[in-house]
Amino acid sequence: MNLEKTDTIAAIATAHGVGSIAIVRLSGPEALAIAQKITKKALKPRFAHLRTLYNHQNEIIDQAIVIYFKAPHSFTGEDVVEFQCHGGIIVADMVLRTLLYHGARLAEPGEFSKRAFLNGKIDLSEAEAIAKIIEAKSEDAAKILARQLKGELASFVEEVREQLIRILAYVEVNIDYAEEDLPVDLQEQMQNQLETISKNLAKTLESSKRREGLIEGFKVAIIGKPNTGKSSLLNALLNYERAIVSDIAGTTRDTIEESVRIGSHLVRFVDTAGIREAQDTIERIGVERSIKAIEESDIVIAMFDASRPLESEDQKIIDLIQRYKNEKDIIVVLNKIDLGKEITIEDIEPIELSVKQDISPLIKKLQTILDSYANTEEILLVSRRQIDAVTKALEAIDAAKIPLEMGELEIFAFHINEAIAAIGSITRPMESSELLDKMFGEFCLGK
Repeated sequence: MNLEKTDTIAAIATAHGVGSIAIVRLSGPEALAIAQKITKKALKPRFAHLRTLYNHQNEIIDQAIVIYFKAPHSFTGEDVVEFQCHGGIIVADMVLRTLLYHGARLAEPGEFSKRAFLNGKIDLSEAEAIAKIIEAKSEDAAKILARQLKGELASFVEEVREQLIRILAYVEVNIDYAEEDLPVDLQEQMQNQLETISKNLAKTLESSKRREGLIEGFKVAIIGKPNTGKSSLLNALLNYERAIVSDIAGTTRDTIEESVRIGSHLVRFVDTAGIREAQDTIERIGVERSIKAIEESDIVIAMFDASRPLESEDQKIIDLIQRYKNEKDIIVVLNKIDLGKEITIEDIEPIELSVKQDISPLIKKLQTILDSYANTEEILLVSRRQIDAVTKALEAIDAAKIPLEMGELEIFAFHINEAIAAIGSITRPMESSELLDKMFGEFCLGK
């Protein structure tokens, strides 16, 4: 698919600020002609040239490495020229202003990637991987996104799409040639194939939801009744006093969030208000937010005071553990073990420690869980858009099952077409240009 726009765009592709190298990128039909105006010399494709750069008044700007990528063998599929000049605030800006003077226009955010998509150089899954890998918060995220850049998700999507199209073809044959002798087990074959597709998509969806933290950072909620040491744990993890610690119950009345790196993982810890019968409106809101933090977390650390017998407020925490134990990884911590052990919790294997002395057993347990999330070769969906697309495909497949059983093949075919459109939207949807502008507009300038 070719671009409707034929203008040549330019932008600084590296982050703003002081650095040794800055890259200015130029793409479009006039890219080579404009580049040769400021280098004063010819450029060979895919060859690193050391060139002196001149402004429109023939004054020297810089000496830079200039590389010309001839269409279609470039990132955007158009003629592209990259200028690797000396870094800093001024030089790259002077190069850019000279390119604009000679006829280029300033690129919009994400426009280089948008052109690559429209010219068939990348699909939407790869474009999203490009955007996210720039902002990757962990090694795990970078590895997953690199796999998606190589087309892993695109291959998975194409395989599912082809399977659904094959089923649709069976249906069309059955509709158009009902009088012909068709296999008597055709309906059973389609049901089995749909079941297999549905299981694969559901597995991918569930795995992706559980591992969202690999891309955005994991969220860990610290819960417990007042004065169990939740704020002390947060301070110990951060190695400074972020949360106020006191002997007064209910000191923490709202959630406090801070990020810490554990191993190769970025983890956002949420210190919640103590869960108990709230004494006032503000405290009640804090408790409600604590429960919400649990629901939104990947891992829950449930803290108990080992030096005190089990109380009704502790039972509320145990009830929460039971409610979420099949949905989340939960770590039970008996704190203040240095003061003696008076508490007993049945059917739970806790970590016993004193937050003020040593939290290494907890960190080790956390890293083991986080490493298990990262240790996967499964296909992962890396954006809410991709998750929504698979969800819609699954809903359409589920809606198709009853019409198939009833022999209502036209309705069945309608739902299968819905599933094909939903799954295909992950890589190359038939969407309006307005939607594409919005999606690529979230990219950084120069990409």
